[in-house]
Amino acid sequence: MQMNLKEIMAISGYPGLYRHISQGRNGIIVESLTDKKRMPAYASMKVSSLEDIAVFTDEGELPLKDLLKRLYEKESGGPALSSKSSPEEIKKYFEEVCPEFDRDKVYFSDMKKIISWYNLLQELKMLEFEEEEDVGT
Repeated sequence: MQMNLKEIMAISGYPGLYRHISQGRNGIIVESLTDKKRMPAYASMKVSSLEDIAVFTDEGELPLKDLLKRLYEKESGGPALSSKSSPEEIKKYFEEVCPEFDRDKVYFSDMKKIISWYNLLQELKMLEFEEEEDVGT
């Protein structure tokens, strides 16, 4: 399955990730990636497409897709460190993958969430990155 972060949603206050299914009257209909249960996500809920999420860095912002790709490359496509690891382990791991992250704006909870999202997408085999062509070989 090709990774399309535009259709994958994070909903504030709800665990896990959701796939956009359709437009409802008062919001959108989403389906949990883990248990396939559908629910409405109302306009009043904070819903973010993973495509719109970025990590603050010293130079600006790093799109989530690029960070997921770094995790994927670091782990050769395998699972990342568990999001249930100790705060010290998670911070050290995140620093290895994204050494330029802004230490004032990126919180431990953000690191934990990104690692758990990566592991969920990896487990569901939804992490596919288009190979970039090598020019001039």
